[in-house]
Amino acid sequence: MKILIVEDDKDICEILAFNLSNEGFTVNCAYSAEEGLSMLRPNHSLILLDVMMGGMSGYKMAEKLRKENNTTPIIILTAKDTENDMLTGFSVGGDDYISKPFSIKEVIARVKAVMKRQDIKTSEANSDIVFDNITISQDLKELNIEGKNITLTKTEFEILTLLAQNPNKVFSRERIISLIWEESTYITERTVDVHITRLRKKMGNYGQVITNRSGYGYRFDISKI
Repeated sequence: MKILIVEDDKDICEILAFNLSNEGFTVNCAYSAEEGLSMLRPNHSLILLDVMMGGMSGYKMAEKLRKENNTTPIIILTAKDTENDMLTGFSVGGDDYISKPFSIKEVIARVKAVMKRQDIKTSEANSDIVFDNITISQDLKELNIEGKNITLTKTEFEILTLLAQNPNKVFSRERIISLIWEESTYITERTVDVHITRLRKKMGNYGQVITNRSGYGYRFDISKI
């Protein structure tokens, strides 16, 4: 697995690169968002992205990648640790969020967790989920609506798959967190709402298929198709 670290503090970048390399990862370092964009390749499995950098910010880089339909998982690193900062990170397409100062063990654990989520599960690989004009390809990890491919982030795709595999079943925010983020206790219910909002927006008129049962949670309502 190859990781791209985008961090303007060379000491932090060196420490991260050294420890991740010891865990068996191949690591590249970029010291600005602009350099990161030029270095990013399709074989990068993950981006560790600092937010506060000279020139283009990490938020802008993440937003740019998502607008270009790049779905490489992104873990955002930042000294900002308010809920609004965290939600901003997720809203621009981040898959995880780590506040500085952080422990190396925490970073490694988060990286491995995202990598684990990235693995294609055999049970999912050979079947598509189809509802009328909506096709969710488990093999290609793509959403297709009326013949048009809709690019989703990994987290958005996993939430959609969870709901669509269990049509009309209501999932509480707590349950979604436990199934999608597993042991990540730093994720809040508001985080789920942000991802659902982005997912609905990308689905256009079909976004109404994801409904909210007030006080209970979300479901994939096939009567809305």
